[in-house]
Amino acid sequence: MAKTSLIQRELKRDALVAKFAKKYADLKAIINDAKKSDEERYLARLELQKFPRNAYPTRQRNRCALTGRPRGTFRKFGLGRNKIRELAFKGDIPGVVKASW
Repeated sequence: MAKTSLIQRELKRDALVAKFAKKYADLKAIINDAKKSDEERYLARLELQKFPRNAYPTRQRNRCALTGRPRGTFRKFGLGRNKIRELAFKGDIPGVVKASW
């Protein structure tokens, strides 16, 4: 089980990213638009740098929904590898069976 403080920090990041998502997308569109002038693109970069550090989506970390484990998580299930294994053996995840050949 991950420390609750780390899980709460990640939830705080999620909220901040959601808050700035629209403005972030608009500025990134300006920065990546080759038709805009260099001055406009430069100003957009400066505006983007004023964002809080945790407002960037790249700072988010995928965590297990049950334990909060930051590594070894599968995007498809949103769970850590250990929990997937436990639930698969119990038969709680539909369509997942133990391999045999």
